This record gives sequence, structure tokens and C-alpha cells, in this order.
Amino acid sequence: MEVYIPSFRYEESDLERAYTVFKIEVLMNGRKHFVEKRYSEFHALHKKLKKCIKTPEIPSKHVRNWVPKVLEQRRQGLEMYLQAVILENEELPKLFLDFLNIRHLPSLPKAESCGSFEETESEESSKLSHQPVLLFLRDPYVLPAASDFPNVVIEGVLHGIFYPHLQPR
Repeated sequence: MEVYIPSFRYEESDLERAYTVFKIEVLMNGRKHFVEKRYSEFHALHKKLKKCIKTPEIPSKHVRNWVPKVLEQRRQGLEMYLQAVILENEELPKLFLDFLNIRHLPSLPKAESCGSFEETESEESSKLSHQPVLLFLRDPYVLPAASDFPNVVIEGVLHGIFYPHLQPR
């Protein structure tokens, strides 16, 4: 597993004080996804992780959020924090995997002793009882038609596979 924080952005809202959102890039088993987290979420994770595993230092909570140089230092510090948690711990707790939105993994021994990131989740519901299913929103092997004329062969095959009950008898 590889984790990076390539960027951050400053969010301003009428409802609450402005804050910084860090974009986390997670590479695992050849797949990449992104998660966005605020510093307060990193701090909450750190407080929970400290109770059950060895954790590195987390960047200071009190900084001037509007100074770009300081935000860049915080981004680098949070990136090193995530990478150090991965390197220093042979088994990663479920709450750390939840934080990175990594699901479909077998439950880990340390994860159960550490709890989950969302405390309301029951232990039984967090264990997988089946293999993950791959779902395509559209057929990845069928390319869109290059012209306005439909491809009768592909349509016939797809119709026969996915709608066999509509076949004439």
C-alpha cells in the first residue's frame, strides 16, 4: 500500500470557518483512489490510533491556516505521518483502513482490538461474509458505435446473453 497527499485546497463557507482539505491518494493492489480529509479528521484518527498501535508524531494542531508555506509543511507532515503508520506497523488497524476508505480486506487481528473508525458499526457487520463483487456500469468490452448504424451482431449477442427470456420460441 502506498499513500500520498499530492495537494490541498482551502474551503470557505458561510456556515462555518474556512478550513483546509487534504487530498489523499491511495494506491493498493494496482488500484488508485482519492480521499479528502480535514486536519481535524487526521487528529481524531491519531487520538484513536495512539491507544492501540505505535504512532509517529502528527504535525501541530495550531498553525496559521491561511499561509501557503505553512500549509505545504502541514501537507508534507501529514503525508509522512500516514506513510510512517504503514511502515512501522506490520498489521494495520481497521480504523486506519476505514480512514483511507479501504474496504474489502479480511479483518485483521489488531483491527478488532482497536475498534472501527465509526464506533456505531458492530463487529459482525464489519466482517465480510462473501467475496467482493465487481460491477460494471456498462459493458467494458463493447465500444460505442462509430456510426449511426447499430451493430446488429453485438446487439444480438448481448440481447441473447442478458435477455434470454425474451427470445422467440
